[in-house]
This record gives sequence, structure tokens and C-alpha cells, in this order.
Amino acid sequence: MRARKRWDDLEPRTRRLIVVAGAIDGALRIAALIDLARRPASEVRGSKAGWAVAVALVNSLGAVPVAYFAWGRRRPRNPAHDLPSGLSSVSA
Repeated sequence: MRARKRWDDLEPRTRRLIVVAGAIDGALRIAALIDLARRPASEVRGSKAGWAVAVALVNSLGAVPVAYFAWGRRRPRNPAHDLPSGLSSVSA
């Protein structure tokens, strides 16, 4: 069995990659949690609490926050889409 490498044994490029990946993962988690806190429950697919627990606690290398942004959010209703064709909500 191979011995585990310590941080000091890693090449500088590998260390940078780990730090950058961790920063991206952290930023995605923070962005997802802020969006989840601000978004009404009617615009979230599933439980807001369930998403929050998954985003905050599951070690996913960014997959859970990306899944929330891709599939966990419903599109907010846009009143402009409800207008008859040819009409615009912006006056000329």
C-alpha cells in the first residue's frame, strides 16, 4: 500500500490546483446558499432545507451547487411573457 503524500510532498502545481478547486467549490457553495436564502420557496424544486443541507454538508467537489443552479431552481414567472404577441412591456 502506498503511503499518503503530505502537503509538503506535493508539487507546487498540484498544490495550486487543489487551492483553486477548493476556492471554486467554496464560491459555488456560498452563491448557492445566498440564492437559496433569497429565493421564494415557490421557485425552488424540492425542499429549501434539503437543498441547503446538501449544498452545505455534502462533499461534492462543486457538483451539488451546480445541480442546484441547473435543476433546483424554477424560473420566476416573467409578466412580459404573458402579454399578447406584438406587445411589449416597454413603452416607446
